[in-house]
Amino acid sequence: MPTIIGPFFVMTDCISKRAASLSPSLTLAISATAKQLRAEGQDVIGLGAGEPDFDTPEHIKKAAVDALAAGFTKYTPSSGIPELREAIAEKFKEDNNLDYSPSQIIVSCGGKHSCYNLMVALCDPGDQILIPAPYWLSYPEMVKMTGAEPIIITTTDQTEFKITPEQLQGAITEKTKLLILNSPSNPTGSLYSESELRKLGDICLKEKILIMSDEIYEKLIYDGATHTSVAQLSEAHKEITIIVHGLAKAYSMTGWRIGFMAAPAPIANAVNAIQSHSTSNPCSFAQKGAVAALQGPQDHLNVWIQEFAKRRQYAHQRLNAIKGISCVNAKGAFYLFPNISNLGLKSTEFCSQLLTQEKVAAVPGIAFGADDYFRLSYATSMENLKKGLDRLEKFAGAL
Repeated sequence: MPTIIGPFFVMTDCISKRAASLSPSLTLAISATAKQLRAEGQDVIGLGAGEPDFDTPEHIKKAAVDALAAGFTKYTPSSGIPELREAIAEKFKEDNNLDYSPSQIIVSCGGKHSCYNLMVALCDPGDQILIPAPYWLSYPEMVKMTGAEPIIITTTDQTEFKITPEQLQGAITEKTKLLILNSPSNPTGSLYSESELRKLGDICLKEKILIMSDEIYEKLIYDGATHTSVAQLSEAHKEITIIVHGLAKAYSMTGWRIGFMAAPAPIANAVNAIQSHSTSNPCSFAQKGAVAALQGPQDHLNVWIQEFAKRRQYAHQRLNAIKGISCVNAKGAFYLFPNISNLGLKSTEFCSQLLTQEKVAAVPGIAFGADDYFRLSYATSMENLKKGLDRLEKFAGAL
């Protein structure tokens, strides 16, 4: 029964089982805590951010401002304006040698929204969804919201956090519907090679399993590595693959909330129907900015990648010089995922003490399904990175 407090009802038993089973985003919680401590005047170094510290390039902002000034503030098609869907299709052709018609492209309110829409479109109660761990923390929660079951495949730094074909084959059952791949990865920065993807993709073809390929960090890769989409491997692989993507990371447009998906036509149509009844269209003038992002100058990328690469190398060397910590180097994104299993604390306690004692905010690995690690973001200034790693070294030494 509802609990009555004064004139209001507190509905203690009205929350759905699905909603009650969810865990709030720990990455957002860490960021909020760090911001609150800074607002209180404390010198907090944030190494938990999942967004570039660079500003959105000016020509992108100008396109959105111009759209606002021109009155482009009304509803658009729920799947996105035609010129943006065409620009995305052209991006896939130029960058990935993939042919999609604009009708196979769905623009959404961020990459996270694309992932969620796809889960709703594909998953039924009883379905099993394979998720390699460490995983982006929202994947399992999205699966649970559909009533499907997330099946976690655990990896370690011994394989650079990548699943093997044997692990994939061993996890498949008659209920398996979908495999989620994220390359480059959040939180580890790991990157699957073409040969590794082919082995996994061939198993999914044989077993008739779909693949969601999250490629939002595609352009942020280092050391001469190359990005391959599993959809590129063959027409057959493309037909079982749904690519989710967005502009947040490579264009520093996290707050713009523009993501997109490329999918086989029946799946794209289903997602479009879902979006038309939930959020309707993405922000109108943000879509104009997205067109400018894809079709305008790309000069900022080389500058950003060079800076990220310099920070990555510095942080990787510093981490491995700290007694009790080991860390494989990332091939992409802007994260490192250090192993702290020799320090005597699990990730939540480690990060909690690090924040309270040394005022450094990082994200516990448990949020990503890996309690012996924590996530460090080098999407911050070199000055902050040095100061944060100095404090981390002091903290680990005291342990």
